[in-house]
Amino acid sequence: MKKTLLCLLSASLIFLAAPVSTKAFSGEVTQGAGSYSTTLPAGAATPQNEIYKTANVNSPMPTNDWWSSLAWVPYSEAQYPHPLALKNQQNGLRIFNPSGKITVNPGYIAGWMDDVNDFSVGHSVSASFPDAKVDGFSDWFVKSLFQSGSNKMSATYGHGSPYVFFEFGGGNPKLSFNGVPEVWSGSASSPVLGITVNGSHYGLFGPSGSTWSGLGTSTLINQLNGKNYFTVAALPDKATATLDKFQQYAYSFVTNSKAQYSYNEASSEVTTTFTVATTAKEGTQSGTIFALYPHQWKNSSQPLLGYTYNSVRGLMKTAEGASFQTKMKFTGVLPSLPDLGSYDKNTLNSYIDEAKAEVYSGDRDTYWTGKRLGKLAALAPIADQAGNTAAATQFRNEIKSRLQDWFKASDSSGNLKSSSLFVYNNNWGTLIGYPDSFGSAVELNDHHFHYGYFIKAAAEIARVDKSWASNSQWGQMVQLLIRDIANTDRSDSKFPYLRNFDPYAGHTWASGHAKFGDGNNNESSSEAMNAWAGLILWGEATGNTQTRDLGIYLYTTEMNAINEYWFDVHGTNTPAGMQSATASMIWGGKTVGNATWWTNNAAEVHGINWLPITSASLYLTQYSDYAAKNYNDLLRKSGGNFSPWEDIVYMYRAISDPSDAKAKFSARVAAMTPEAGNSKANAYHWIYNLDALGNIDRSITANSPIYAVFHKNGVKTYVAYNFTNQVKTVTFSDGHTITVQPNTFNTGNGSGGGNPQPDTEAPSIPANVRATTKTASVVTLEWDAATDNVGVTGYIVYKNGAQAAEISGTSASITGLNAASTYSFTVKARDAAGNLSAASNAVGVTTEPASGGNEGGGETEDYKVGARFVSDHEALLQFTPKTASAYVDVHYTLTGGQQLNYRMTNNGGVWEQRITDLDIGKAVSYWFTYEKAGLQYETPSFSYTHQQTASTTTDVPQLPLPSIDPVFEKTS
Repeated sequence: MKKTLLCLLSASLIFLAAPVSTKAFSGEVTQGAGSYSTTLPAGAATPQNEIYKTANVNSPMPTNDWWSSLAWVPYSEAQYPHPLALKNQQNGLRIFNPSGKITVNPGYIAGWMDDVNDFSVGHSVSASFPDAKVDGFSDWFVKSLFQSGSNKMSATYGHGSPYVFFEFGGGNPKLSFNGVPEVWSGSASSPVLGITVNGSHYGLFGPSGSTWSGLGTSTLINQLNGKNYFTVAALPDKATATLDKFQQYAYSFVTNSKAQYSYNEASSEVTTTFTVATTAKEGTQSGTIFALYPHQWKNSSQPLLGYTYNSVRGLMKTAEGASFQTKMKFTGVLPSLPDLGSYDKNTLNSYIDEAKAEVYSGDRDTYWTGKRLGKLAALAPIADQAGNTAAATQFRNEIKSRLQDWFKASDSSGNLKSSSLFVYNNNWGTLIGYPDSFGSAVELNDHHFHYGYFIKAAAEIARVDKSWASNSQWGQMVQLLIRDIANTDRSDSKFPYLRNFDPYAGHTWASGHAKFGDGNNNESSSEAMNAWAGLILWGEATGNTQTRDLGIYLYTTEMNAINEYWFDVHGTNTPAGMQSATASMIWGGKTVGNATWWTNNAAEVHGINWLPITSASLYLTQYSDYAAKNYNDLLRKSGGNFSPWEDIVYMYRAISDPSDAKAKFSARVAAMTPEAGNSKANAYHWIYNLDALGNIDRSITANSPIYAVFHKNGVKTYVAYNFTNQVKTVTFSDGHTITVQPNTFNTGNGSGGGNPQPDTEAPSIPANVRATTKTASVVTLEWDAATDNVGVTGYIVYKNGAQAAEISGTSASITGLNAASTYSFTVKARDAAGNLSAASNAVGVTTEPASGGNEGGGETEDYKVGARFVSDHEALLQFTPKTASAYVDVHYTLTGGQQLNYRMTNNGGVWEQRITDLDIGKAVSYWFTYEKAGLQYETPSFSYTHQQTASTTTDVPQLPLPSIDPVFEKTS
């Protein structure tokens, strides 16, 4: 995704469907009511004609793979299948093991290979070759062929394989080193050597009876003894026992690799089986040694060997055999968030009308048209919920008009259009949209990003207009886009298998050619997820379970890869020295944390892996603690300046702190220009839905794919959508069921219901909450029952906004409180269906001092905190670090109010912030974020109740406090 300017003119426009032509030009191929072209429009760019492949490759050439440069250039750029790195060169194949050489810097992690280390495998007769060509491929292996006359050498290598398998004709393997390798096992007369070079260990496996020449020099030649095979393996250590174990599979040549997936709807589980076919060059051994990425071994019950490799993706663990499996839970996708937000419908409608008045005048290539379509697809169901039929109709009409324009290659006269059409390129086996952008035509970049928006917008139309999506109308063109980015038929003569998705790496690649020294790359993981959500929704809306299940496989697998490699939500893969809470770009040979293709602006660096935020983005909410870490890292880098994507930032902030998100959005919305693919209505709808519902509960699944389970303060909300024309009962893994009427949402916390549910009315608010007793550590509350609503089953007590107790009576004793501290308590009622009332009146209570102490501040070896009364309505918070601090931020809430955040003012080493609008007895809770020696720290919370007037101002006595560990590291 790249940034550009979007101009919006205030006007109202409804797009009408273009007439369908009955004429056709000679290169037009009809697809229902639509068509594509096999003829290029005048001046259109196209990929290079040359494909470096042999006659053995007679199916469409895969692009956007980790090894794709082999097909695009005479040899190849560096390739990173992990644990090895490889490069096809003029003199043969260079091999590098980066396992012990990972470089960590504040902005990136790298495992680069160069043109020197570790060694190259060439041909004893031919010192050079005119090129290296693709001679075969499978799901995660590739075979390159070097040939000069009758002399030839092939190399087969792949993801997760420590082995490179060679075959020779007309000569022997010649290994060239930059220095003399250490030979620690074997001799000139043995076929197998254990060597160390550049700190890396290898096994060199010649055929039985073969011998070596050149030991003690920088060039080794294996005399094949009339045979034609040879193997190199990267070893995790230099033990003889390890060499023996790897020798077991060294002559078991991999000839095919296949990743097969299945989706179990009942258990909402995706199973992927990774299988290799092998041929034994010696003996009868089958299978191989696999090196599994973290997203694989964390989701597999496969027995593991004790050998591991370091990589830029984290620790790779090994297994042996012919196959292994992963199992991952699919957590559901929705066509829209439900209408359960805490928003004001009038305000929501004003934002919808603002979007309705826009006229798009931005770039009209596949990417920016796609962004426009994505924006409209998110707006349409929100307009439905708000009762704004005119806006919903206009949004869908524009989607239809734009899609139908692109889905027809001829104009009304039957002539080839000059723009807004798709052209099939038979040479590369791909569908290219014109106008193209960001290399989508010449380099075949980003098709999943661009076309994913088209597919997802089409799915929204299919949801409400199934005839439009039929094969006789526009459905075939949508399926054609799906085949281009994610074809599942390996025998398809028009498109390669899973163009953009790497089954072994578990995620997509963006570059069509991968002609980079760092390998291939993928930036906007979230736009890939948008595409796979589009497949799920399109498949479900059209009854195409094959497409739906494909989308679920891609969505679920990529989600796990994102959580491991872009976000590292568990903190197990990213070395601390990178000092970034997120990866903005994943490359084959590195992970980048502080840059995009076009800018190092912090909001865009973080936001590129969030947008577009829609109902398909709920996977982002699964780890709210990580979301807080990611946001705080952005806050640290940006200083609070979230331009130009502040709307996206506030939406992401709602995951970890919806109150703060609401406050920031409200403060900025009037002056806000939403990100090009977003709208104020969508941002408002998302933030306030998360405020009401909470985040996704990843522990609960459903037996229907269009679902979500939210949780907030112990309360769960179950949501499902029914795309069918029949009533549907959805059962969740915790035993809850909901009944969903045709083509509607249903939400609930228990059995039964329709849309709307019979019991959707919230209970009455508990009345007259009061504190009856208090001690230094206990507060007792009482309240009047919620008598207006039948079926109240209990009450929830909240302490400072967090759930503190759930009880069946109308009184509660809250224990474990701190002495001389201020708390705010509210109560909600819950009925049998799980509906919650709004919060009761807030009761502020200050516990008794434990031994005559006071509230408001404290002192540690690192800082001193104090509060000073300035007037009856104003107080001064002070923070004094013991060593110089580059900044101090204060975060505070008034009783019952929203959280406010300020950069404090440095007044001679004492950082200060005034708090206004105070009343006597009003409580303030606050804490500080400060810098010390390049690290960022957070203090515990303090509380203060305004009890004195300006005439009696004093400094609050200080209490001793514990020392605090750093929260995360800070970089300049």
